[in-house]
Amino acid sequence: MEVFINVAIVTWLYMTIVFLLALIKEDNSIVDFFWGLGFVLISLYSLVNSRNLSIHNIFVNSLVMLWGIRLSIHIYMRNKGKPEDFRYKAWRDHWKFFILRSYFQVFMLQGLFMLIIASPVYFSNFNSTDGLHLADYFGMFLFITGFLFEVTGDQQLKVFKRNPENKGKIITSGLWKFTRHPNYFGEALLWWGIALLALDSQGGWMTLLSPVLITLLLRFVSGVPMLEKKYQGHAEWEEYKKRTAAFVPFIRFL
Repeated sequence: MEVFINVAIVTWLYMTIVFLLALIKEDNSIVDFFWGLGFVLISLYSLVNSRNLSIHNIFVNSLVMLWGIRLSIHIYMRNKGKPEDFRYKAWRDHWKFFILRSYFQVFMLQGLFMLIIASPVYFSNFNSTDGLHLADYFGMFLFITGFLFEVTGDQQLKVFKRNPENKGKIITSGLWKFTRHPNYFGEALLWWGIALLALDSQGGWMTLLSPVLITLLLRFVSGVPMLEKKYQGHAEWEEYKKRTAAFVPFIRFL
Protein backbone atom coordinates (compact mmCIF):
# COMPACT_ATOMS: atom_id res chain seq x y z
CA MET A 1 0.00 0.00 0.00
CA GLU A 2 2.86 2.38 0.79
CA VAL A 3 4.35 1.74 -2.65
CA PHE A 4 1.00 2.41 -4.31
CA ILE A 5 0.52 5.68 -2.40
CA ASN A 6 4.01 6.93 -3.29
CA VAL A 7 3.57 6.12 -6.97
CA ALA A 8 0.11 7.72 -6.87
CA ILE A 9 1.58 10.96 -5.46
CA VAL A 10 4.26 11.04 -8.16
CA THR A 11 1.60 10.43 -10.84
CA TRP A 12 -0.65 13.17 -9.43
CA LEU A 13 2.20 15.71 -9.39
CA TYR A 14 3.21 14.77 -12.91
CA MET A 15 -0.29 15.07 -14.35
CA THR A 16 -0.88 18.36 -12.52
CA ILE A 17 2.23 19.81 -14.14
CA VAL A 18 1.04 18.56 -17.55
CA PHE A 19 -2.34 20.21 -16.87
CA LEU A 20 -0.66 23.55 -16.11
CA LEU A 21 1.37 23.30 -19.32
CA ALA A 22 -1.83 22.59 -21.24
CA LEU A 23 -3.43 25.71 -19.74
CA ILE A 24 -0.48 27.82 -20.84
CA LYS A 25 -0.50 26.37 -24.37
CA GLU A 26 -4.31 26.24 -24.55
CA ASP A 27 -4.00 22.73 -25.90
CA ASN A 28 -5.23 19.77 -23.85
CA SER A 29 -4.10 17.30 -26.50
CA ILE A 30 -0.51 17.60 -25.23
CA VAL A 31 -1.61 15.03 -22.65
CA ASP A 32 -1.27 12.40 -25.40
CA PHE A 33 2.44 13.23 -25.76
CA PHE A 34 3.00 13.05 -21.99
CA TRP A 35 1.09 9.76 -21.66
CA GLY A 36 4.02 7.54 -22.66
CA LEU A 37 6.54 9.60 -20.68
CA GLY A 38 4.40 9.15 -17.57
CA PHE A 39 5.05 5.41 -17.69
CA VAL A 40 8.75 6.08 -18.08
CA LEU A 41 8.65 8.25 -14.94
CA ILE A 42 6.75 5.63 -12.92
CA SER A 43 9.12 2.94 -14.12
CA LEU A 44 12.26 4.86 -13.17
CA TYR A 45 10.86 6.07 -9.85
CA SER A 46 9.74 2.62 -8.69
CA LEU A 47 12.87 0.86 -9.94
CA VAL A 48 15.25 3.25 -8.18
CA ASN A 49 13.27 3.25 -4.94
CA SER A 50 12.86 -0.51 -4.86
CA ARG A 51 16.66 -0.98 -4.94
CA ASN A 52 15.86 -4.30 -6.60
CA LEU A 53 18.01 -4.07 -9.71
CA SER A 54 17.57 -7.69 -10.72
CA ILE A 55 17.96 -8.81 -14.32
CA HIS A 56 14.23 -9.47 -14.41
CA ASN A 57 13.32 -5.95 -13.26
CA ILE A 58 15.81 -4.23 -15.53
CA PHE A 59 14.38 -6.21 -18.44
CA VAL A 60 10.74 -5.36 -17.63
CA ASN A 61 11.49 -1.67 -17.09
CA SER A 62 13.53 -1.48 -20.28
CA LEU A 63 10.58 -2.79 -22.29
CA VAL A 64 8.18 -0.28 -20.73
CA MET A 65 10.57 2.64 -21.24
CA LEU A 66 11.18 1.59 -24.85
CA TRP A 67 7.44 1.61 -25.47
CA GLY A 68 6.81 4.89 -23.62
CA ILE A 69 9.63 6.86 -25.25
CA ARG A 70 8.80 5.54 -28.73
CA LEU A 71 5.13 6.42 -28.33
CA SER A 72 5.82 9.95 -27.07
CA ILE A 73 8.26 10.66 -29.91
CA HIS A 74 5.73 9.34 -32.43
CA ILE A 75 2.91 11.51 -31.07
CA TYR A 76 5.15 14.58 -30.87
CA MET A 77 6.22 14.23 -34.51
CA ARG A 78 2.66 13.51 -35.62
CA ASN A 79 1.15 16.53 -33.83
CA LYS A 80 4.01 19.01 -34.27
CA GLY A 81 2.72 22.31 -35.63
CA LYS A 82 -0.90 21.13 -35.65
CA PRO A 83 -3.81 22.65 -33.68
CA GLU A 84 -5.45 20.94 -30.73
CA ASP A 85 -6.75 17.45 -31.52
CA PHE A 86 -10.39 17.46 -32.65
CA ARG A 87 -11.53 15.41 -29.65
CA TYR A 88 -10.10 17.82 -27.09
CA LYS A 89 -11.19 20.82 -29.18
CA ALA A 90 -14.81 19.59 -29.09
CA TRP A 91 -14.67 19.38 -25.29
CA ARG A 92 -13.14 22.87 -25.11
CA ASP A 93 -16.00 24.25 -27.19
CA HIS A 94 -18.84 22.55 -25.32
CA TRP A 95 -17.86 21.94 -21.70
CA LYS A 96 -19.04 24.30 -18.97
CA PHE A 97 -16.47 25.00 -16.23
CA PHE A 98 -13.90 23.87 -18.78
CA ILE A 99 -10.74 24.33 -16.67
CA LEU A 100 -12.03 22.46 -13.63
CA ARG A 101 -13.61 19.73 -15.71
CA SER A 102 -10.46 19.33 -17.80
CA TYR A 103 -8.33 18.90 -14.69
CA PHE A 104 -10.43 16.05 -13.34
CA GLN A 105 -11.98 14.49 -16.44
CA VAL A 106 -8.91 14.61 -18.71
CA PHE A 107 -5.74 14.87 -16.63
CA MET A 108 -6.65 13.27 -13.31
CA LEU A 109 -8.67 10.54 -15.01
CA GLN A 110 -5.76 9.71 -17.31
CA GLY A 111 -3.47 9.80 -14.29
CA LEU A 112 -5.68 7.22 -12.57
CA PHE A 113 -5.64 5.02 -15.67
CA MET A 114 -1.86 5.41 -15.86
CA LEU A 115 -1.50 4.37 -12.22
CA ILE A 116 -3.54 1.20 -12.78
CA ILE A 117 -2.07 0.26 -16.16
CA ALA A 118 1.50 0.75 -14.90
CA SER A 119 0.87 -1.51 -11.89
CA PRO A 120 2.75 -4.53 -13.34
CA VAL A 121 5.87 -2.37 -13.54
CA TYR A 122 6.04 -1.02 -9.98
CA PHE A 123 4.56 -4.23 -8.61
CA SER A 124 7.34 -6.21 -10.28
CA ASN A 125 10.00 -3.77 -9.07
CA PHE A 126 9.04 -4.27 -5.43
CA ASN A 127 7.88 -7.90 -5.41
CA SER A 128 9.55 -9.95 -8.13
CA THR A 129 12.26 -12.54 -7.77
CA ASP A 130 15.20 -12.76 -10.13
CA GLY A 131 15.28 -15.08 -13.11
CA LEU A 132 12.81 -15.80 -15.90
CA HIS A 133 9.89 -18.21 -15.66
CA LEU A 134 7.50 -19.79 -18.15
CA ALA A 135 5.01 -16.90 -18.02
CA ASP A 136 7.88 -14.47 -18.67
CA TYR A 137 8.74 -16.05 -22.02
CA PHE A 138 5.12 -15.94 -23.14
CA GLY A 139 4.96 -12.35 -21.89
CA MET A 140 8.01 -11.45 -23.97
CA PHE A 141 6.37 -12.97 -27.05
CA LEU A 142 3.18 -10.95 -26.51
CA PHE A 143 5.12 -7.73 -25.87
CA ILE A 144 7.26 -8.11 -28.99
CA THR A 145 4.24 -8.99 -31.14
CA GLY A 146 2.22 -6.08 -29.76
CA PHE A 147 5.09 -3.63 -30.05
CA LEU A 148 5.67 -4.59 -33.69
CA PHE A 149 1.96 -4.22 -34.43
CA GLU A 150 1.90 -0.74 -32.89
CA VAL A 151 5.11 0.50 -34.52
CA THR A 152 4.35 -1.02 -37.94
CA GLY A 153 0.77 0.20 -37.92
CA ASP A 154 1.85 3.75 -37.03
CA GLN A 155 4.54 3.75 -39.71
CA GLN A 156 2.21 2.41 -42.42
CA LEU A 157 -0.36 5.10 -41.59
CA LYS A 158 2.33 7.79 -41.61
CA VAL A 159 3.56 6.76 -45.08
CA PHE A 160 -0.03 6.54 -46.35
CA LYS A 161 -0.86 10.07 -45.19
CA ARG A 162 2.33 11.51 -46.70
CA ASN A 163 1.11 10.63 -50.18
CA PRO A 164 -1.06 13.54 -51.43
CA GLU A 165 -2.96 11.09 -53.65
CA ASN A 166 -4.40 9.50 -50.49
CA LYS A 167 -6.00 12.69 -49.18
CA GLY A 168 -9.53 11.89 -48.02
CA LYS A 169 -8.96 8.14 -48.43
CA ILE A 170 -8.91 5.33 -45.84
CA ILE A 171 -5.85 3.13 -45.36
CA THR A 172 -6.77 -0.50 -46.03
CA SER A 173 -3.36 -2.03 -46.74
CA GLY A 174 -0.63 -3.64 -44.64
CA LEU A 175 -1.74 -4.48 -41.11
CA TRP A 176 -4.76 -2.25 -41.67
CA LYS A 177 -6.11 -4.94 -43.96
CA PHE A 178 -6.58 -7.28 -40.99
CA THR A 179 -7.73 -4.84 -38.29
CA ARG A 180 -9.02 -1.28 -38.45
CA HIS A 181 -6.75 -0.35 -35.54
CA PRO A 182 -3.50 -2.37 -35.56
CA ASN A 183 -1.74 0.24 -33.40
CA TYR A 184 -4.42 0.09 -30.69
CA PHE A 185 -4.48 -3.71 -30.81
CA GLY A 186 -0.69 -3.76 -30.51
CA GLU A 187 -0.72 -1.47 -27.48
CA ALA A 188 -3.25 -3.65 -25.67
CA LEU A 189 -1.35 -6.83 -26.55
CA LEU A 190 2.01 -5.58 -25.30
CA TRP A 191 0.46 -4.69 -21.92
CA TRP A 192 -0.82 -8.25 -21.66
CA GLY A 193 2.81 -9.22 -22.14
CA ILE A 194 4.03 -6.84 -19.41
CA ALA A 195 1.38 -8.18 -17.02
CA LEU A 196 2.55 -11.75 -17.64
CA LEU A 197 6.12 -10.66 -16.89
CA ALA A 198 4.89 -9.55 -13.46
CA LEU A 199 2.70 -12.62 -12.92
CA ASP A 200 5.36 -14.64 -11.10
CA SER A 201 5.73 -11.92 -8.48
CA GLN A 202 4.04 -12.52 -5.15
CA GLY A 203 0.37 -11.65 -5.72
CA GLY A 204 1.16 -10.78 -9.33
CA TRP A 205 -2.27 -11.95 -10.49
CA MET A 206 -3.65 -8.63 -9.23
CA THR A 207 -1.83 -6.72 -11.97
CA LEU A 208 -3.95 -8.44 -14.64
CA LEU A 209 -6.32 -5.51 -14.11
CA SER A 210 -3.78 -3.49 -16.12
CA PRO A 211 -4.20 -5.18 -19.53
CA VAL A 212 -7.93 -5.64 -18.95
CA LEU A 213 -8.31 -1.89 -18.40
CA ILE A 214 -6.17 -0.77 -21.37
CA THR A 215 -7.97 -3.26 -23.64
CA LEU A 216 -11.42 -2.03 -22.59
CA LEU A 217 -10.39 1.62 -22.90
CA LEU A 218 -8.91 1.24 -26.37
CA ARG A 219 -11.65 -1.00 -27.72
CA PHE A 220 -14.77 0.50 -26.16
CA VAL A 221 -14.05 3.98 -24.73
CA SER A 222 -11.26 6.35 -25.80
CA GLY A 223 -9.72 4.51 -28.73
CA VAL A 224 -11.80 2.81 -31.38
CA PRO A 225 -15.22 4.48 -30.75
CA MET A 226 -13.94 8.07 -30.58
CA LEU A 227 -11.79 7.77 -33.68
CA GLU A 228 -14.37 5.90 -35.75
CA LYS A 229 -17.01 8.51 -34.95
CA LYS A 230 -14.94 10.91 -37.07
CA TYR A 231 -15.36 8.71 -40.17
CA GLN A 232 -18.99 7.76 -39.66
CA GLY A 233 -20.95 8.08 -42.91
CA HIS A 234 -17.83 8.09 -45.12
CA ALA A 235 -18.66 5.69 -47.97
CA GLU A 236 -15.19 4.13 -48.23
CA TRP A 237 -15.03 3.80 -44.44
CA GLU A 238 -18.40 2.07 -44.18
CA GLU A 239 -17.35 -0.48 -46.82
CA TYR A 240 -14.00 -1.04 -45.09
CA LYS A 241 -15.82 -1.45 -41.77
CA LYS A 242 -18.01 -4.23 -43.16
CA ARG A 243 -15.10 -6.46 -44.16
CA THR A 244 -12.44 -5.68 -41.52
CA ALA A 245 -12.24 -6.54 -37.81
CA ALA A 246 -12.35 -3.52 -35.51
CA PHE A 247 -9.61 -4.58 -33.08
CA VAL A 248 -8.40 -8.18 -32.96
CA PRO A 249 -7.22 -9.25 -36.44
CA PHE A 250 -9.68 -11.55 -38.28
CA ILE A 251 -12.17 -11.63 -35.36
CA ARG A 252 -15.07 -9.50 -36.58
CA PHE A 253 -17.02 -9.25 -33.31
CA LEU A 254 -13.94 -7.88 -31.47
